[in-house]
Amino acid sequence: MRSQGLRTVGYYTNELNKAKEWYSEVFETAPYFDEPYFDEPFYVGFNIGGYELGLMPAEDGIAKGDNVLVYWAVDDAASAYNELLNKGATAHQAPQDVGDGIMVATVKDPWGNILGLIYNPHFK
Repeated sequence: MRSQGLRTVGYYTNELNKAKEWYSEVFETAPYFDEPYFDEPFYVGFNIGGYELGLMPAEDGIAKGDNVLVYWAVDDAASAYNELLNKGATAHQAPQDVGDGIMVATVKDPWGNILGLIYNPHFK
């Protein structure tokens, strides 16, 4: 398989409207897709720097937690980490230098999903 890079990250939540508000505030953008299907919300889609962030209602049998890890590029991992903590996220992994100037950190959103942050000076 040949990968074409990150396209979409999806998070399940049992509070879709609250998650939509939280991610709208965190990424400072409104969803581009937020239409109900048969009068029930089934997907909220954001365009974050050309990539898809999807929020979906949690269903029975869907596990949440540490099984998904996606890193979103930021200009400063430590500042972004602190900003997310101030907006209601909880600490997961404090910012750390993983070598060659690359900084990573992770937080958990209010629904237990991991939100990864990465600063990589080698990617322009």
